[in-house]
This record gives sequence, C-alpha cells and structure tokens, in this order.
Amino acid sequence: MALLAANVLVFIGLFTGSFCTAGTLDSCVFLGEREELSLYEDGDVVIGGLFPLHFSPVSSPLTYKTKPPPNSYNYFSSRALRWMHTMTFAIKEINKRNDFLSNITLGFHIRDSCNDIPVSLKATLQLVNGQPESNLSTEDAGSGVSMALLRSLGSFHIPLVSYFASCSCLSNQKEFPTFMRTMPSDAFQIRALIQLVRYFGWTWVGVIGVESDYARFAIQLFLQESMHYGVCAAYTNFYPVELNQHMKTSKVIVNFSGESEMQDILREVQRRNMTGLQWIASEAWATAKSLWEKSGKLLQGTLGFAIQRAAMCKGTEKFDDVYSPYFDVTQLRVSYNVYKAVYLVAHSLQDMSDCKDGKGPFQNGSCLLHYMKRTNFSVLGKEVNFDQNGDPIAYYDLMNWQEMSDGSLSLVKVGFYDASLPSGQNLVINDSMIQWPVGKKSVCSESCPPGFRVARRKGEPICCYDCIPCAEGEVSNATDSHECSPCSEDTWPNAARDLCIPKNVEFLSYYDALGILLCTTSVLGACMSFLVVVVFFKYKDTPIVRANNMELSFLLLVFLAICFLVSLLFIGEPSDWLCLIKFPAFGISFALCISCLLAKTSVVLMAFRARLPGSNVMKWFGPMQQRASVLLGTAVQVFVCLSWLLTAPPHANYNTNYHSSKIIIECVTGSEVGFWCVLGYIGFLACMCLVMAFLARKLPDNFNDAKFITFSMLIFFAVWITFIPVYMSTVGKFTVAVHVFAILASTLGLLLCIFAPKCYILLLRPDKNCKKKTSQLTSQF
Repeated sequence: MALLAANVLVFIGLFTGSFCTAGTLDSCVFLGEREELSLYEDGDVVIGGLFPLHFSPVSSPLTYKTKPPPNSYNYFSSRALRWMHTMTFAIKEINKRNDFLSNITLGFHIRDSCNDIPVSLKATLQLVNGQPESNLSTEDAGSGVSMALLRSLGSFHIPLVSYFASCSCLSNQKEFPTFMRTMPSDAFQIRALIQLVRYFGWTWVGVIGVESDYARFAIQLFLQESMHYGVCAAYTNFYPVELNQHMKTSKVIVNFSGESEMQDILREVQRRNMTGLQWIASEAWATAKSLWEKSGKLLQGTLGFAIQRAAMCKGTEKFDDVYSPYFDVTQLRVSYNVYKAVYLVAHSLQDMSDCKDGKGPFQNGSCLLHYMKRTNFSVLGKEVNFDQNGDPIAYYDLMNWQEMSDGSLSLVKVGFYDASLPSGQNLVINDSMIQWPVGKKSVCSESCPPGFRVARRKGEPICCYDCIPCAEGEVSNATDSHECSPCSEDTWPNAARDLCIPKNVEFLSYYDALGILLCTTSVLGACMSFLVVVVFFKYKDTPIVRANNMELSFLLLVFLAICFLVSLLFIGEPSDWLCLIKFPAFGISFALCISCLLAKTSVVLMAFRARLPGSNVMKWFGPMQQRASVLLGTAVQVFVCLSWLLTAPPHANYNTNYHSSKIIIECVTGSEVGFWCVLGYIGFLACMCLVMAFLARKLPDNFNDAKFITFSMLIFFAVWITFIPVYMSTVGKFTVAVHVFAILASTLGLLLCIFAPKCYILLLRPDKNCKKKTSQLTSQF
C-alpha cells in the first residue's frame, strides 16, 4: 500500500497504445530534453515500465537565472531494482514459451520514476510517445502518481495496470475507466486492519500517514469503518507535519506511510524516547526489513498485513555472502504483483488476437482494455481474478516482526486475511506465535465489566466513557454493555448485577424466629385456656365457679382457645383457601368471645335488677336467652363475613411493589370495606360490653366480676387502637406479625383479667372458696 506522495515505493502501471501510430511514428517529434538512461529491449510489442530506482532528491537552491541542473538523489532502492528485473524476467519467460503468444515477441522499455510525480509523468509521456519505439508501456506509480497519470492519459484510452497503487479511490471506474491493478484495494486492507485492532481489544489507536491523497483516503476510510467496530482514533496525524504530543496517549499506532517516511518518523520517535509502541504497518512497509537496521528495538512486535507472496526461486540459490535487499527472496510480494501485471497484459494480448477493427490488434488500447477487464488466469499455480472495478480479490499475510537471538529480524507469518471467505471467518490469527513489544492493551477507557453500563463522555470519542453500575432491578451480563436490561417481575439482580436470580419470597414462616415466637405463644395461650377449663370443670360445684355463670364461662374459655388457635392461620405461606378462612375465622371467633362477655355483663345487670322488689327480669334472661344472645351477636358477624366473601373475597397476592428485591406473599383483603366492617363490628360489641361492664362496676360485691370485664375491655381497646396505625404502616410479614400480636395480646388480656383471679382462689386459696367469703374474695381482686 505505498504511495508516491507518502514518499514510499511507487507503483507499476501498464499502458497500452501510443500517441503516434505505426504509420505516423516517423512524423512524431519529441520536445524537450531526452532522458537517455533507460533499459530497453526490442520486440513486436514493447511494454514500458517505471520503477523508483532512486528516491529522496537532494535539495538545491533555485536562482531563477540559469536552468536548474538535473536532480540528484540520496538513496538507491535495491528492492525497486529487484522489481525491475522481475518485469524483465517475466517478459523473457513468456518469450521462451511455445504455447503462449507464440507469434509475438514481447519487449520492454524501463525508466526510473525517481519516486517523483513530475519525473514519472515525464518518463511516461516519453514511453507512450515511442522513445524509442514502444507499442505498450508499463508505469511505476503510487496512488497519487497513478491518479495524476490517469487524468493526463485517460482521454487517450491508454490502460494502466498498477502493482502497488492501493487507494480505494482508484476503484471508481467512472473517473478512472482505464485503470487496473494487481494490488488489492485499500478497502480490503482497511477492513483487515479494523478487524485486527478489534480482535486484540485495541479501541484507542493513533492513526498517522503521509501528507498525500493515498493516506488521506486510507485514513478517512479507516475512521469510517472503525465506527462500526467500536474503535476510536486517539489522534490523526499527517507527516511531515510535526508529530503531535497525543502519540503518548495511545500505545497502538496504525501507520499509512512508506519506507522512507517511516525512517523519518522513527528518528523523531527515538528523539522523544518513546518506547513500548505497538506499530500496525500498512503493506507499504510491512516487510521493509531495511527499517530494522537502525530502529530494530522500536519496531519489535510490529504487526502488519503484507500482500500475497510467491516463490520465484527454486530454493537451491545461495546468497549468504552477498546479502542485500536485492537478493532477499524471502518476501517476494511486490515482485509477485509485478509478475502478475506482466502476465495480465500478456494474457489480454493473447485473448485479443482475433480483434479486427482495421487498426491492428496492438494499436487499439480500447480493444486491449476490453480483454484485460475480462481476463482470468493462473500464475505460479495460483488463480488471478478481478472484480468489476478491476481490483484483484484481496489476500494478506499477517506478519509479525520478531527479533532473533542474534539481533536480526525475522518476519513471521502469524495469520492471514482472505476477503473471499465469509464475514467473520476471513481473519485468522495464531496468537501464540506473536511476539509483543511490551504490552498489548490500548484503550481510552477500561472495559465496563458485567453489572455496569457504558456512559458516554460528552464531547469525547465513543471509546472514552465512564462505567456506571446498573440501576436497581437491572443487569448487564456482557462487557461494555450500552444498556442494562430490567429483570422480570419474579427475578432480581444478584450482588454483582450481572445475573437475574429468583427473588426472595417473604412471608411469616413457622421457621422464622418471629414466627416461632408467635406460634409458641398461640399454642401456650390455647393450652392455658383449656387448662382453665379443666380447673373450672374440676371445681364446677364450688361457689366461685357457680357464682360466675358457669355455662358462659365454659363457652368463653373455649372461644378464647379458638382465638388463640386462629392466629396460627396467619402464620405460614398464604394461599387462596387460607386467605378465605383466616379473616372470617378471626372475625367470628372474636365475635363469639365478646358476645359471651356481653352476655355475662348483661346477666350481672339483670341479676341486680332481679333482686329489686317486684322484678321478674331474670325470667326473660335465662340460660336459653343467654345462649341466644351469643348466637345472635355472632350471627351478625357471620352475615358480614359471608357478604364479604361473596362480593370481593380475600386472596393470596405476590406483591413486588413494596420491596423490589422481594416477593411478598400476602393475603389481600379483596375488599377493604369488608375487612374494616369485621373489625368495626368487633369494636361495636366491645364498646357495648365496656359500657355495660362500666355501669355494673359498683354493684354489690357478689357481682363484682364486671370490674374485671371492664379492665379486660380497656386492655382490648388499647391493643386494637394501637394496632390500626401500626398495621397501616408496616409491610410484608411484619404486617401479619402485628395482626397476630394484636390477636394474642387481646385474647391473653381477656383470659388473664377475667379468669386469673378465680384460678388463684381455686388453686392457691381454697379456704376463700365459700359462699360466705365469695364477695369478699372477689373484691380483693
């Protein structure tokens, strides 16, 4: 990929046709000074060629008083000499064949382009004007030179075949219809380079090149393609403009320069003492071993794509004693392109031998170009094909510059790029064979690990970003994720936020410490109630039991035990059927208890009034009426619960609103009105009971049980009034725990306040359990 403007080796171009036809050749007059230095061999068809045998002109001041002297040059290119001899070798090889162009002898006319556009243009014009007589011409030109010559000669339909012009701009057949090449277009190399840097994770690279059309097109294409692969240019710089300080910000540098320009760049890099750089070479200098002699350490580990090579040697030659770039036959890459360029012309001449247009087959450039664009052939056992733009199918060897034990350079093939393979499979790299300079990381920002997302920095390239943790409820499971994905409703991010895991399920379990405590309290409370039943049954004939309405006392104790056990329905994993049962069971059991207390309080009042002269109240409030009042008080609650269940029944619900990382399994009431109606009715019964007990508190001592009922009701109200705000402000299992606590606390309050004094007398003070002292003993409590 070399350019003249990049001060790299120039390309070869093949031209056909002449400004002077065979019949008018004698009348052509050359204007200006003749350049006598050339290599010429006559033939039926003479192919012209230009090679950059010399380069880097010596500057001399212009006085504008005398004619400037001929240019002199600092360097001689042994590589270009080898390319020139490749052309003559290919032509002589074709002439020796009997099966190919047997009636035509090829000749050559070769001039020095001096790696300079004006010199190249002058030499080309001499070639195509028959100096000496040439039927065809081949020109050595880089991309910039090729464009200059094509614009000068294109209107004459003179085909040009380049072996080293790689600029993708030359694929434009509308602008350059007479152009062909055996060098792959830069479009392929750019894709290969982008895939290379992306393969190694180099997202922050420097891009430099020579101030030329070739480098500008290449860098522009590189920047466009890099956007699709997430690769950013830390800087772009064109030589000979001074290398900027940003070169220190990226350790990986993609260099679209030629061999001679690279020497100047390396000198500047040495002057600045910049080390540890990973060079990515364009094919213009990917195999330029001469750079190693003075800057070997700087280039160690260089990676670059080199055009396809070929062996033209048999392997028996020995050049150990006469080594020079000319004799280096290990990297016959550009030479191979020269060889293919000559054979392209030869095969086209063979194919066009039947072209009859009255002008002769070899003076018609358009006819030759027609066949050149359709020619496919094999050289050295390899197929040579061209696309519709006249470009060959690209194949590159990935070369790694490795230092040998003796300090010499070894160009090691560590992979390849084959544009004919499917996308994603066309780049193959053997990582284990690569020798690195120091390290191989070059990024503007470190990769964002899973669990984070990329946050672009305003005003900076896309490769410069911050890593932001995924928001609550979101995960990213890939490196450098641009977005975090939300977890589903029943999953939640793990601690690293790179995986959605099932949410923790929360409910008041029998295995929780809180659940165990409440469950134990519930069972103990029920056991206490049944124990009191046993005590009362054992002492059922004693005065203190008979004086406290034994039947209602037994019913109340059973209902209190049920209230204790109902709290167990609130513990454990909620389900629809459990939710349907527990709320009505809670409401009905408490309605039974309060109704019993209300009946007991009513009996106290009625019994007092029955002692008044002429009163027959007790006949309307006997045992049957007491049982009926309990059932009636409970029936209202049953009706409320049935209405609730039939309209909007409670059900289990998976709640994710309160805590994002948990699924709270809870029983929702279905109807808030139904729930508060149940509580409200219990409160209504409790209020009636409290009022009646309060009215009976100062009755004679024999009926002082009302004092304990009053006190128990006060505890009951204290519990449930406190319950309401706490219940409304808690969530999850703690809401259930508050509800269970209220049930247990209020039930235990009723049990202790009403029955503890009596059990004390029955068990510990039996001497007080007599008719005479019943009133005195009850008043002590």
